Amino acid sequence: MEGGPALPVLEGPEGIFFDFNYGCRVQVPVSGWRVRMSDLDTFNVLMDETVEAHSVVASVRKYFVRFLLEVFDGDRLVFTHAFNAQGKNVRLCMDPWALGDSIAWIPVIDAFREQHSCELYAPMGEHLQPLFRAGYPHLHLATEEQLAQRTEPDYASYYFGLMFPLSERDHQPTDPRISCMQDTVSYLLGVPCRERKPNLIIADTARVIPGKYVCIGTQSTAQHKYWNNPAGWPTLINYLKSLGYRVMCIDRYWQFGNDVNINTMPAEAEDCTGNYTLQARASQLLHADFFIGLGSGLSWLAWAVGIPVVMISGFSHPSTEFRTPYRVINFHVCNSCFNDTAIELHPEVFAQCPRWRDDPRPFQCTTSITPQSVMRIVDRLIRDQHAALAASMSVDE
Repeated sequence: MEGGPALPVLEGPEGIFFDFNYGCRVQVPVSGWRVRMSDLDTFNVLMDETVEAHSVVASVRKYFVRFLLEVFDGDRLVFTHAFNAQGKNVRLCMDPWALGDSIAWIPVIDAFREQHSCELYAPMGEHLQPLFRAGYPHLHLATEEQLAQRTEPDYASYYFGLMFPLSERDHQPTDPRISCMQDTVSYLLGVPCRERKPNLIIADTARVIPGKYVCIGTQSTAQHKYWNNPAGWPTLINYLKSLGYRVMCIDRYWQFGNDVNINTMPAEAEDCTGNYTLQARASQLLHADFFIGLGSGLSWLAWAVGIPVVMISGFSHPSTEFRTPYRVINFHVCNSCFNDTAIELHPEVFAQCPRWRDDPRPFQCTTSITPQSVMRIVDRLIRDQHAALAASMSVDE
């Protein structure tokens, strides 16, 4: 495991060492002893072979498997151990978290902790921690630097998140392109798949912005995630304003992109961009009538806060993110390239259009999403809100 112990850290009998750090690992003191690794849930024998003294033998699969580890000297069973993380330290290892990833994955991580009654350590950037600390007091959330200072051994550890290439199967049991974001990591950690909304505790619930307002998020981390119809945001924002809404753009960046693709905040919206804390953004969203955004972090934050979300996305199939009845996609054109197992996305490339990179029609999945189609969804959302309000008033009477 990168950054972890080179040798197994748990001591067994007769000079055997083992652990579940980066797969099931064992080191035996005598050449010719036989190591057998089995999956307790599928009853498959995954390894059964003799090994050399002092060499470290590890399973190929690095994601969660409930292993049974056995060591034999001839017919004599020297050691057996069934995975049991109760009361033990388990660590997750991952690249820096994005906002949407953290919101999607933190409830799955906590489900794993509850399932195994373990002490779970997860790296998380300091800017993300205030969003989750109060709601997840039993998780050990810390920066990579802080986790590196720990001296107690880990019983198990797992790489976590989306592994590239996405076709790789030693670290992730299923292809992320065919599962929703939460199910992908549920499979990786062996917890039941279901939609789990995170437990966000908003520190400041006071309303600050007067009147009725809508929040929007127009920026993202890759050009294929943007709403690439140039008339989209201006037309939609003017329509919202005609309905009496203030429209607040709460992106972190007023302008974002690369040397070729520059995306600027729509001039028609009120400029609320800036490097605000995520708790402050959650407070702002809490009192908004709804949120309109892309398949990116602010949409996940609005969903977690509990307000309706209009999500505009063409690069991903609607099954990829959380469920919202107000999802906007155009199936008449090229779409859902993220979910195509024949395509390997490259997250470091900002302006990739995988299917149309050499064509004059890049990003047609969202250039073809008309503002009128989004306005229609907004109208339905508002009707639903009015109907829900009328129903609640009749119940109160």
